[in-house]
Amino acid sequence: MTTSPPVVLFDVNETLSDMGPLAAAFEASGLPATGAPLWFAQVLRDGFALTATGENPDFVALAGDTLRRHLAATPGARDQDEAVERILGVFTSLELHPDVAPAVAALSRTAELVTLSNGSAEIAESLLARGGVREHFSRCLSVAEAPRWKPAREAYEYAAQQTGRRVDELMLVAVHPWDIHGAAAAGLRTAWINRSGAAYPSYFRTAEIEVEDLVGLAEILARTEG
Repeated sequence: MTTSPPVVLFDVNETLSDMGPLAAAFEASGLPATGAPLWFAQVLRDGFALTATGENPDFVALAGDTLRRHLAATPGARDQDEAVERILGVFTSLELHPDVAPAVAALSRTAELVTLSNGSAEIAESLLARGGVREHFSRCLSVAEAPRWKPAREAYEYAAQQTGRRVDELMLVAVHPWDIHGAAAAGLRTAWINRSGAAYPSYFRTAEIEVEDLVGLAEILARTEG
């Protein structure tokens, strides 16, 4: 039977943050609104490639470089410096998904809450502060201080070391199947937040829990607490 974990470890980008506003920022810069998810996926892809070769890249530097290449390849796109500043400005000032605040308030009653992002800890800190939930989190961690990005094992082990827990005492919560797979391979428990109703990739390790939103996760763990 599922039991409540001592530590709930949250991914940040897309799991906690609503990235919908990026579409308008892309359009204002002369890029297609549909390019926002592609841009983010390319940033992750290239970050993973660098991680696989033993490097630990800077997220913002990758994001800016990828944006500049998108702009250079798009006829009619705006001034690169202005566009990059606008889009990254939106990215660093996103809001929480509506389900986050009530869920983390409930989860914090029975578990320590921590974030682990491939982005900066400062972005996570400001996101949580704007959403009025920073007080529910004991700390915000970034892979910038870890040996490598998620989904490398070292990233999750870093989170366990920082919380003073065994890896199996942490439950990674994420919308990304690749993150669920990496955490499970490292020995963490996992919960997949499937807001879109997508099918889970058959080649990844499956999540212990699958729910439509974070409120659903909080309800499951509340029933099993103790």
